[in-house]
Amino acid sequence: MAATRRSAGLLLFRTGGTGGERDIEVLIGHMGGPFWAGREAAAWSVPKGEYGPEEDPAAAARREFEEELGLPVPEGVWLPLGEARQRSGKTVTVWAVEAELDVAAVVPGTFTMEWPRGSGVQREFPEMDRFAWCTPEQAAERLIAGQRVFVKRLRDRVREEGSDSPEAWAGPGGVGPASPEA
Repeated sequence: MAATRRSAGLLLFRTGGTGGERDIEVLIGHMGGPFWAGREAAAWSVPKGEYGPEEDPAAAARREFEEELGLPVPEGVWLPLGEARQRSGKTVTVWAVEAELDVAAVVPGTFTMEWPRGSGVQREFPEMDRFAWCTPEQAAERLIAGQRVFVKRLRDRVREEGSDSPEAWAGPGGVGPASPEA
């Protein structure tokens, strides 16, 4: 029996709101490469990546964030958003971190593949070709279906907690200021 494929990622968010109700924007990335070119709906993702049984999921989330955005993970409390099983069968684990990030500073990592298929020509493509801050409604249209649950969980948590401090949201199973491994 094949091992379950697993991915881990970080969902950056920022809070705001009017009229006393807090809300969020999340940072997501458009998947790179020829398959996703020209697609918008369900073609965006949380910055994440696969990891093996020997790697800690939080370490994988940190590594993938840095690879995909070319930037260090911003300081902040890591809020666990749990796991979700994707249509492909992969299990994805995501944490949220409240932080600002200038998308113009991103230098995306790349991957190499044969393109066009069967041509024998190897081409390099960005893992994610652009990033955007989105409202939960925008993210619901853009994210692949299996990842939308993480935005919903985060939004519900922000609205329920109502606290101005992410440290107060961590609670049992939450993590400290730097990351789960800190």
